[in-house]
Amino acid sequence: MSLTDEPAESAAQTAAASADPVADFKFVPKYLAAKCRQLIETYHGINGYGCLPDMLWDTEVRDLIDTHRELQQIFRKASTTRSAKRANDGFVLIATVILSLEVLASDYAGWGRRFPFAKRKAEEFRRAHLPTSRTRLMDLYLYPQRYINPAFVNALAPPERPRTADTPGSDTSAVAEKPVHLSREELGWPRIGATA
Repeated sequence: MSLTDEPAESAAQTAAASADPVADFKFVPKYLAAKCRQLIETYHGINGYGCLPDMLWDTEVRDLIDTHRELQQIFRKASTTRSAKRANDGFVLIATVILSLEVLASDYAGWGRRFPFAKRKAEEFRRAHLPTSRTRLMDLYLYPQRYINPAFVNALAPPERPRTADTPGSDTSAVAEKPVHLSREELGWPRIGATA
């Protein structure tokens, strides 16, 4: 599963079945999507994937999923599959899309300034689908204990040097880099079974 790619037959079915305009998430920078996916996988690697469907079932997030046909299909398929890996991949894909849109629209860590076109598109998408929406997934992933965690801020920091464009020939994205795995102590989370 990919943020910007989908099988041709799925795209044809979606276009034929939907009369409303289908949002195209290709404007989301691949590097940002990779960072968001890494953050989500790290969070759920520590806390377990069992809470991910509940996070996506939050009222505001669910409304966003309900207003977009492709996200609905991915959510339905992930909810009904018998394979835990496929279900988690589907839920992580949806969370990656929504978290990337929230990061761009809110200009978190300078992503909106670095990619102004993508920020405009993310703001348009959120305004069209949820005009009063907060940054719900950012709140859940970045501020789990009501304070700003420097490890998460560093995990979502844009690259040091500005990137030109996401062109297929100049793909030096996060795929080539080793993923950063943050420990529970680095994230500031309490030990499992510890009393608060």
